[in-house]
Amino acid sequence: MDTEPHNHLEEGTAIIVPENGLNEKLNLAQQAQRPLVVKLGFDPTAPDLHLGHAVVLKKLRQFQEAGHQVVVIIGDFTAQIGDPTGKNKARPPLEKQQVEENAKTYLAQLSKILDISKVQIKFNSEWFDQMHLVEMIRLISQITLAQILERNDFRQRYDSRSPIALHEMMYPILQGYDSLMIDADVEIGGTDQLFNIMIGRNIQETRRRIGQIALCMPLLRGRDGTEKMSKSQGNHIGLLESPKDMYGKIMSIPDALLLEYLDLTTSFTTEEKGKLKQSLQGGENPMTIKKAIAFNVVKQYHSHEAGEEAEHFFITQVQSRGLDSKEFQVISLDSLNIGSQDVSLIDLCHALEPDRSKNRIRDMIKSGAISVNDDKIVDERHVLSTLQDKTRIKIGKRGYYEILVK
Repeated sequence: MDTEPHNHLEEGTAIIVPENGLNEKLNLAQQAQRPLVVKLGFDPTAPDLHLGHAVVLKKLRQFQEAGHQVVVIIGDFTAQIGDPTGKNKARPPLEKQQVEENAKTYLAQLSKILDISKVQIKFNSEWFDQMHLVEMIRLISQITLAQILERNDFRQRYDSRSPIALHEMMYPILQGYDSLMIDADVEIGGTDQLFNIMIGRNIQETRRRIGQIALCMPLLRGRDGTEKMSKSQGNHIGLLESPKDMYGKIMSIPDALLLEYLDLTTSFTTEEKGKLKQSLQGGENPMTIKKAIAFNVVKQYHSHEAGEEAEHFFITQVQSRGLDSKEFQVISLDSLNIGSQDVSLIDLCHALEPDRSKNRIRDMIKSGAISVNDDKIVDERHVLSTLQDKTRIKIGKRGYYEILVK
């Protein structure tokens, strides 16, 4: 167990409260000859983790590698309430079954970054399902309305007379109670979680425990270049995405995000990052730096070989202008199970790329992002009366298919 203060545990953090809190915690742990209990909470509101989550998970891994005890709280109870962090309206609660399905997916994805065999997994329904009303009232009595309204999103909604439901105000208190239940020393999250983490510290201290410290990581902006990465915003890059999609999405980020992605998403050493930053400042084509970032990210979550294949795919399928230079994936019509006559373009594209919704495909057609035999189709009602052998379909920037009828 590594309990000596080390700069690498603070490296890359955006906020530590109290400022010298981590060193103090490490000293206390050393005196007690025990590891720190380091908490991360997830509400399984969506089934996929993305590169934004990975920023926090990598910091968690550093604590794990230093010998400290990582405890991941799966908020199967609180997900049914919904944390309105950063929102100007309430987030719809999820059904219990959906929460449970999402939680299973989360656990599988955590192993991409953490040594899951050394992680303690706790579901907060373990204590909240058993909590009596008297104990709940005792808990919420520890926090004042004035404290809750210190949170920016609640204050903004209050000032603008937007509705705030009482159950939303309880969310930070419930998250804080999680920290009490596991005796957390450190809670890690994004900067948008600072308020909630400090509520946890408050609850611990009220119950005469030593309060946890807040260690907040920067928020990674999504591909739109403005909002934080979020599946609900549609600007995310998922940890489970295919190598070519992961690579392609990183290549689509604005140049203004290059330094941010270099620092927060890659596994380059500090020296390697410094050299890439110097070359960018020295006039290097941003595309070159972007390719280095994309390759590195794919290698982290897939393999070196997958990174090479994704890079080759991007160069030949996306960068190359001429249609003749593209590599079309040959698909048997029989395997699509859609027939050969009077096939709508929407149904055909959905059969080729089932992960895309029909509404999304409809929008792509209307925007001119789908072609048949190099003819751009903009009519969402387009029907292929009879599918010909070797019909070529282009879907977006990365989908090239040749339909084999015979």
